[in-house]
Amino acid sequence: MQELYRQAREWMAQDPDPRTRAELEQLLATAPSDSAAEDELADRFRQRLQFGTAGLRGALGAGPNRMNRVTVLRAAAGLAAWLHHNHDRERAPLVVVGYDARHNSARFAVDTASVLSAAGIIVRCLPEPLPTPVLAHTVADLGAAAGVMVTASHNPPQDNGYKVYVGGAGPAAGSQILPPIDTEISAAIDAVGPVDQLPLDEEGWRTFGTEPVHRYLDSLSQLPLGPDRDLSVTYTPLHGVGAETLQAAFARHGFPAPHLVPQQARPDPDFPTVAFPNPEEPGALDLALAEADRVGSDLVLANDPDADRLAAAVPGHGMLTGDEVGALLAEHVLAHTSGPDRIVATTVVSASLLSTLASAYGVRYEETLTGFKWLARVGGDGSDPARCVCAYEEALGYCLAGDTCRPVADKDGIGAALVLAAVAATAKRSGRTLVDLRDEQARRYGLHLTRQLTRRFANPAERTAVMARLRQHPPTQLAQLRVSQVVDLATGEAGLPPTDAIRYQLTGPVTARLVVRPSGTEPKLKCYLEVVCAPQDDVSAARAEASRQMDELAEAVHGLVLG
Repeated sequence: MQELYRQAREWMAQDPDPRTRAELEQLLATAPSDSAAEDELADRFRQRLQFGTAGLRGALGAGPNRMNRVTVLRAAAGLAAWLHHNHDRERAPLVVVGYDARHNSARFAVDTASVLSAAGIIVRCLPEPLPTPVLAHTVADLGAAAGVMVTASHNPPQDNGYKVYVGGAGPAAGSQILPPIDTEISAAIDAVGPVDQLPLDEEGWRTFGTEPVHRYLDSLSQLPLGPDRDLSVTYTPLHGVGAETLQAAFARHGFPAPHLVPQQARPDPDFPTVAFPNPEEPGALDLALAEADRVGSDLVLANDPDADRLAAAVPGHGMLTGDEVGALLAEHVLAHTSGPDRIVATTVVSASLLSTLASAYGVRYEETLTGFKWLARVGGDGSDPARCVCAYEEALGYCLAGDTCRPVADKDGIGAALVLAAVAATAKRSGRTLVDLRDEQARRYGLHLTRQLTRRFANPAERTAVMARLRQHPPTQLAQLRVSQVVDLATGEAGLPPTDAIRYQLTGPVTARLVVRPSGTEPKLKCYLEVVCAPQDDVSAARAEASRQMDELAEAVHGLVLG
């Protein structure tokens, strides 16, 4: 334990934050006689937060395995070193810095700007807590070398995070980093010495006015919004930063002002009305649905705290899944764009309906690994003349384009909200809702029912052991369904980069699929289930049969993976 105590004291000596220094002082004082404090100290220093393609994300607190000012200063210094090594040395690179309204986000943004500026990098900061899509758009709009967004997205209140975006030219400008950039930046972070020796320049960077927000809002006019605007929307930002930007987007593009959920309308880093600030979580939309019933809204929309994801619900029918929203948005975009060069894309864990839609409209379809860092680059690597007009992932992330422009090369919960409102307004004109459109798709293309099961692990080794067991002893049958194919994506099959996931194709009374993978941002194992029924006129009967098959499959998967 003496080595652990030495590391903690070295950390305290360089930490500029009195609050986190006090945390360590308390732990050091109590650890010798308190095993819980000793375990806590060990957890904070056993490793550092790993910088990957999702950047950094973790609980706030002192130590290298937490998000704090030392961690952020090191990350900024590593990013600066990477930029100098990889950027045109004839002129200084430009970096845009944004932040959300979580605890310490503004402070982390200032620290980032100060380190980068002192390293000779031109830094421009967004003027206030703003949605992540505004940052991603601004990076591309200015041709910046990179962008930093301080956010933990939809993680719990005690977390924060640090996303890095790459700039450059082309359709993928302003997208999240890919390998090997993540490992290169991580190595540069490892080479950073004590942060109290880093030069800082708190006056060498500038803060934007309102221009980035207005330019982002203007770019949304390139989306296929159609002519219909008669729609009543209830909206919640879930205590995040989306409300002002979404309201401005609706006003600028002619939609009636949405009804805000008053208890959740303003940013609050404690997220007091939800157990977990993720619109996918059970109960997260309860207040919004109640408000919609009170005012008689046609549609409920919700963003996650940094507004890059979108959830939707129809009053009286409940929440639509990410796959259902993705299919509705995709068909709308395909019906309102043109050209043989169009692509639609989704991930290996999303519903297979998008491939059927692509065939029906005569456009290309592609699958990627999970994460928008992959989806953003479909058709955007410079060698492929095709353009991606709709990319989505089942976890409520959508990236849309019109014939002339893709506003954001990343998830955009504001732009997606506009397009979905346009879809719902057009449906309303003929007396229908999004639920009716969903059922019409089932009649034409087959019913695709999806469900996700998760298991959280306190010990990462247990999660690894489950994946190893599934590889060593693959199932041959799940419920009434025979396993017809097993694809281990860790081997790089299906033309994708290797990833820790297994996909099972199932046949029987219905067609089905199971994908199992560890979460990339949380200590979870995720199971993605899909049951597909052939097209039929009686959608209610098809949904009842699919639900029965799904329940049986879910029970079998729970015993196989989650038990």
